[in-house]
Amino acid sequence: MKILIVNGPNLNLLGKREPEIYGHRGFEGYLEELRKVYPDVEMGYFQSNVEGELVDKLQEWGFSCDGIVLNAGAYTHTSVALYDCIRSLESPVVEVHISNVYQREEFRHHSLIAAACRGTICGFGLDSYRLAVESFIHNSLG
Repeated sequence: MKILIVNGPNLNLLGKREPEIYGHRGFEGYLEELRKVYPDVEMGYFQSNVEGELVDKLQEWGFSCDGIVLNAGAYTHTSVALYDCIRSLESPVVEVHISNVYQREEFRHHSLIAAACRGTICGFGLDSYRLAVESFIHNSLG
């Protein structure tokens, strides 16, 4: 199984940015642990603060992998480009968020990309990524 994890803007600052919301851990350490838990799953990883680079990476992997875990960050609420991109892919996409966006500012309550995704997982901290990976594993078994 081949899964791509994509993080959008400001997620390179995990562990430093607003730790009361996003926690004290950086993503790279968490990704290492996730790869150890699922050694039979090839996990690619990409992070960018640039919308076009996110689109390019999704298009690069979106016709050859079993699933994409996407935390689009703030682009979740603004990006028609990501919505259009996700709709064009063959690989299913699960939208994830570390925080529960529905407990936050009103503008975060609407996702432009959700309708293009297989599903959305939010509010479980970094475990939101694990839950998304498991959704692909379980869907491939049945």
